[in-house]
Amino acid sequence: MSIKPIKNEQDYEAALERIEELFDAKQNTPEGDELEVLITLVSAYEDIHYKIDAPDPIEAIKHIMEARGLENKDLIEFLGSKSKVSEVMNKKRRLSLAMIRTLHHSLHIPASLLVREYELEKSARV
Repeated sequence: MSIKPIKNEQDYEAALERIEELFDAKQNTPEGDELEVLITLVSAYEDIHYKIDAPDPIEAIKHIMEARGLENKDLIEFLGSKSKVSEVMNKKRRLSLAMIRTLHHSLHIPASLLVREYELEKSARV
């Protein structure tokens, strides 16, 4: 096992190829240990070089809705009314603290995603 830091794209590609070769390695074997270390190194490299920002709150809600087969009408009980749902989902109204709390507790959306800043539509009210 010859493991070294991933310093560039070439090292990264080589590590990915080796991971593919070791993918079916059993745990607690030399190959399994090598696989585990390589995955950790690749993950650290990707965190730095391929960072993906968290979605804005509305995009996070839309993702959860799609994953759970929900529609805008299903948000009425959480946001208050059909018009509020429409305004929030079209970024014409900000999520209120009460809405954030309800979405967090009811749909289990991380509060850290819901409190992020996001742009409203230009003609929107605050």
